[in-house]
Amino acid sequence: MTDSLIRTETREKRTEKGTTYLLSSFFFSIILTIVCQRTVKAQSLPPAKYDGFLYTNHRVDSDTLMIEAFFDPVCPDSRDAWPPLKQAIHHYGSRVSLIVHLLPLPYHDYAFSTSRAMHIVNLLNPSATFRLLESFFEYQGRFYNAQTSNKSRDAVVDEIIKLAAETFGNSYYSAIESGFNDRKTDLKTRISFKYSASRGVFGTPTFYINGFAVPDSGSAIDYKQWRSFIDPLLLAQSRKRDNLPHLSL
Repeated sequence: MTDSLIRTETREKRTEKGTTYLLSSFFFSIILTIVCQRTVKAQSLPPAKYDGFLYTNHRVDSDTLMIEAFFDPVCPDSRDAWPPLKQAIHHYGSRVSLIVHLLPLPYHDYAFSTSRAMHIVNLLNPSATFRLLESFFEYQGRFYNAQTSNKSRDAVVDEIIKLAAETFGNSYYSAIESGFNDRKTDLKTRISFKYSASRGVFGTPTFYINGFAVPDSGSAIDYKQWRSFIDPLLLAQSRKRDNLPHLSL
């Protein structure tokens, strides 16, 4: 075989291999695009229920001020922010409503597990959810980074389950433990994280009033500050109602 024929045959083989490679890459790209589109569509579906735990169970209407709080159960600033916020909510009664969203921060080692425990307890008995949040705040030192450095994950999760059972009722220990093996509670906790991210929240505590961010997010707001935010809004509502024409029957 002459050198020219050999070179021609070699070029043909290279061309064939190149064509095969391009076709393979093309089909792989199509498959990857389809998979990605399906994944994005699956993730873009909204949850069946609005994220968060409703603290107040009174009627909510268009005049009710809606406060949203983003907390991490093992965040010291979230812990310090809760008592004055709770005091303000009780002061205003039915004029103000509160929803608490959980944002498990990645630099708090067991933020996700404690948040998941709250979702589990909320499924079992919603009335115990905020009691558990307060228990996590009270015993936060047991689950905060350095205190868990020499313990296994299973040991720490078991402590979380025990605290939840002590708060909720020791007879619920098995149900709470089973909740940590339930994929649904894992997904609920992830949805909370994704919801917080979708709102642009990256630290705790963060607060919104009627959908607008409250200044000084990331630190505790005292009771006097809450009054300074809420009082003018309720006063504006009252003046608006007073200026409405009164209809006679």
